[in-house]
Amino acid sequence: MYAVVGCSDCGALKLVEGRPETTECPRCGTRRKFEKLKKFVETDDEDHAREVRASMLANRQGEGESFAQLDSFSEMEARVEEAVVDDETFLEASGIDADEVAAAGERAENRTAGSGRSRKDTVLDALRALDRPTEDEVIAYADERGVPADYVRDALGKLVRRGEVTESRGEYRLL
Repeated sequence: MYAVVGCSDCGALKLVEGRPETTECPRCGTRRKFEKLKKFVETDDEDHAREVRASMLANRQGEGESFAQLDSFSEMEARVEEAVVDDETFLEASGIDADEVAAAGERAENRTAGSGRSRKDTVLDALRALDRPTEDEVIAYADERGVPADYVRDALGKLVRRGEVTESRGEYRLL
């Protein structure tokens, strides 16, 4: 069930799903019991409730006639879905294999080259494997495993700020 309700303090209109015990106005933050709110329409159809709210807002601004000439939300959404080209279709039309793009993005974002370890895990592995390594030694270790130097520098800085790693005289140690 969907209801279009109005705030008694600021007059805002909002769509409420179900029958919550209380609801908060998105504009002024006033919390009211749902049962005490003015319900302009109650329906099982979300699109109908959206249409009623939009119509009421248009009428408030003197644009009721203009709003009446528009298609319904569901019709406009259907048109948008038909008119928009999804990423896969765009890439394919450009001569690019969408599956390869997705795979490359996954590898770049979460993994080092072929090892199955995340970039962060590789930096932590370097700190465990090397005895009091310098930044350059951690970078060299990670570079052998496909992790860029810029990422290593950023990761070391974050680990130090979080207190997971300590840096003293240019040497790093896991805590």
